[in-house]
Order: sequence, then structure tokens, then C-alpha cells
Amino acid sequence: MFLSPTIQRKSSSLKAGIKHRKLTTTKQLGDAAEDAALCYLQQQGLQLLQRNYRTPGRGGGEIDLILQESDSTVVFVEVRQRTLSRFGGALASVGMRKQQRIIFAARFFLMRLRQLPPTRFDVIAWEPEGMVWLKAAFDAES
Repeated sequence: MFLSPTIQRKSSSLKAGIKHRKLTTTKQLGDAAEDAALCYLQQQGLQLLQRNYRTPGRGGGEIDLILQESDSTVVFVEVRQRTLSRFGGALASVGMRKQQRIIFAARFFLMRLRQLPPTRFDVIAWEPEGMVWLKAAFDAES
């Protein structure tokens, strides 16, 4: 379930944010989208805690970026990239099942901390018209 999120749009496209890199595979495009998202979020003052965090074992979850705000909020970020807007685009591709897997991985990540910080689940979506940062896209109660 999507909450009342804060949306920030950046008009530049993913291709404009990547200089002279020939991207051919889906993996390369995804990595480039994560690189650009990380760079943007760091420019906004967030600090990287971990990238591509995966829970052990099969069937677990994965989180693209884990960052921390200056107020100590831990932000779990899913980065999505789509070249076409058909079928709802990149934002719509973060469905309930994907949210559940991210929440599972976030809980696993937080278990190792002594004190639970405030948390938030964001989505960075690279759409054909540019980047969208959807803050508080969903919550752990979903």
C-alpha cells in the first residue's frame, strides 16, 4: 500500500546522468541507475550505509541502497529503471510482493543494531521523462 509520499522530480534522464558509457545489458542499466541514484541522494545529504544488501539463503530479500539521513533515519531505497512507460512504468513495478521482500530484508538488517532508528522506505524511479524520488513510498505495516 502506498502512503502519502513526498515526490521529488529531477528532469534529467538516466542517460544524461551517465557520461559516455555504453550500456547493453539489463544488469548494466540497473547498475547505472543505482549509481546515479546514489550520487543524487548523497548530494541531498544522505550517507551510504550499505549497497545491494541481501539476506542469506534462498527466497530472502534484497535492498538496493541503505542510507542514513542527518537526523539518523535509516532509509531503505529501491531503485527501478524503465525505458518505456507501458504497464505503469518504474514506479508501478514496485508491487506488494516486492515491498514484502524489501521489508523482510530491512528487518533482517535492523536485527543487528542495538537500538532501532527511525526508518523509511523510498523508491527512486528512472522513467523516460526523468527521475522520481518517492519518499515514504510504503511502510512496514503493508
